[in-house]
Amino acid sequence: MTEPSRSDDQRGDDGHAPRIPPPRVSVENGDLSLPALDELRAAMTPPELPHPVLKSLLGAWALAACSPEETAAVEDHLGSCGSCADEARRLREAVGLLQRPDSLDLDPSVESCLDRRPPRIPVPEWAGAYDAETARLDALLQDFGDAEWHAPVRLRWYDGKEPASRRTTVAGVIAHLLAVDGLVALALGLDDPLAGLGPDLPTPAGRTEAYWRASRFPPTRSVRGPWREQSHGIVRTVAFTGGAGRMPVSYTDFSLPLHDAMTDRAFECWVHAEDIADAVDYPYDAPSGRHLHRMIDLAARLLPGALAERRRSGLAAPAEPGRHLVEAGEPGRTLRLEIEGSGGGEWLIPLDSPAAAPAPDHEVAHVALEGVEFCRLAAGRLAPKDAAAGQDGDREAIKDALLAVASLSRL
Repeated sequence: MTEPSRSDDQRGDDGHAPRIPPPRVSVENGDLSLPALDELRAAMTPPELPHPVLKSLLGAWALAACSPEETAAVEDHLGSCGSCADEARRLREAVGLLQRPDSLDLDPSVESCLDRRPPRIPVPEWAGAYDAETARLDALLQDFGDAEWHAPVRLRWYDGKEPASRRTTVAGVIAHLLAVDGLVALALGLDDPLAGLGPDLPTPAGRTEAYWRASRFPPTRSVRGPWREQSHGIVRTVAFTGGAGRMPVSYTDFSLPLHDAMTDRAFECWVHAEDIADAVDYPYDAPSGRHLHRMIDLAARLLPGALAERRRSGLAAPAEPGRHLVEAGEPGRTLRLEIEGSGGGEWLIPLDSPAAAPAPDHEVAHVALEGVEFCRLAAGRLAPKDAAAGQDGDREAIKDALLAVASLSRL
């Protein structure tokens, strides 16, 4: 699971690195208030160093050889000193010319060894999608220059009633993945990347907002290292946990077994990798069929609960008039969900209660969707009304089901 070290290309599209530090990128204001945020910012204030000392540190900074405190002090200084910022840009360009990126391709001899002898401690099958999707995203990020890291990205989801969105950058998306993947890291006993940002940061959206707000500058390419290290740590740890796939991972308002949480994180990694690829106008493929199937299966299993939640909130039609919710385990109205293409299959979805038993004899509706389109609907990237679904049967049930699929999305 160890990968060869890789160096980042420091140049933009025009062959020159932008002025350092890069301009701030606006992020729409949220409503989250951080506990003791003033104290946190005071603690993160870089040390006061005289100009000659800061100038002498530029070479080490360009080589990423400064301590965290020195790095913070230098980057704070670069925002106000034009001559040092120009010198830092020239040094970064020189470093980029001297360093040679390693190939992502496996050495043929290593690949041959892997074919002949499987790993002694394999990654569990239920973690394979996360391992693959984080590796694919990391490969996409490898050659990004500063211009790509600060390319604007709009995150989109469906809040249950209407589409919602949030502006950030490519680096901000990786910060978001780092913050939310931290919920899995915490469940596995690993370090929390948000440690020190306050005691009450449990939800994915809350963690993301906290990370963005606590940053002295908008996130930069430096966020790739911690995200990459955390994803590797998660994969290594689950490889050693073996049968711990049912360990709960809390998202505050709901929880998932570890094996489902890993699939959820793989799904979000793929979706946001597509967001990033779109932002830099780069093609990006869907996951493999077996990984896509796991993602679709998770969404299908979460769908009855999402329907029930929407019904409790008055956003979905109540159970069929004249009928009570069925007893747990009893057959009830059923929707047949047919997913076509790679990773597809059929799922029977109980409509009246998550505890009801789906039954072909009680089928009232049939929906057919292509696999990637279904996933984009579940990610909030496709409006329910725009889903090219084959539909047959109870129109109200079909509409509620498609809206419930979209409501699975979140920031």
